[in-house]
Amino acid sequence: MREEEHQTHRKRPPPDSRTRVEERPHRERSDQDRSTVRERLRPAQAAPLARQQIAELTGQDPQGVVSLEPAEDGWIVGVEIVEDRRIPSSTDVIALYEIELDGRGELLSYSRKRRYARGKSDSGEMPQ
Repeated sequence: MREEEHQTHRKRPPPDSRTRVEERPHRERSDQDRSTVRERLRPAQAAPLARQQIAELTGQDPQGVVSLEPAEDGWIVGVEIVEDRRIPSSTDVIALYEIELDGRGELLSYSRKRRYARGKSDSGEMPQ
């Protein structure tokens, strides 16, 4: 049996109603505990997670990640989806979704921010 598999788990004694918080032993955080608390989802991990989750929620195939910004405890990811395919494809209706992930990559929220025809550009941007 490998060392990682064989771990001893200690049972805590039942709390005594007379025990005060100050009397309980203080446990120092180990380096491993501190690194776990500090670990945060990297941008390269957040983008594909957001794409996968929005695909599952909408049933549509995401076209790409168009924005990624850090949030307080996670990431806000912008993803484009073709919501209505048309002929010619330059008239497809594209939707921009904003997906918020926590630091572990779990979905906190998502919303459709806007819809537009593929051939239309934002003001100030060059059409492609």
